[in-house]
Amino acid sequence: MLIYVAIMNIISLFTMWIDKRKARKKKWRIPEGRIWLFAIIGGALGATIGMHVFRHKTKHTLFVIGLPVIAIIQCVLIIIYYK
Repeated sequence: MLIYVAIMNIISLFTMWIDKRKARKKKWRIPEGRIWLFAIIGGALGATIGMHVFRHKTKHTLFVIGLPVIAIIQCVLIIIYYK
């Protein structure tokens, strides 16, 4: 399970980076729904870190509040699972 979560977080982090690069170049973007999907299925921490490191989606209240909340929930669930 930890390997799955690690992979999802890496994918989410890179998704934020790629979308930020595309936004700067005014190219086709990754749909927000896909970012949310990766976050919900285990990559919320990576998406949250990517949001802050790349300063991407930081003006969207739903991302600024939603991603960290999902990340906290996922961390708590992992702790409970491994106790």
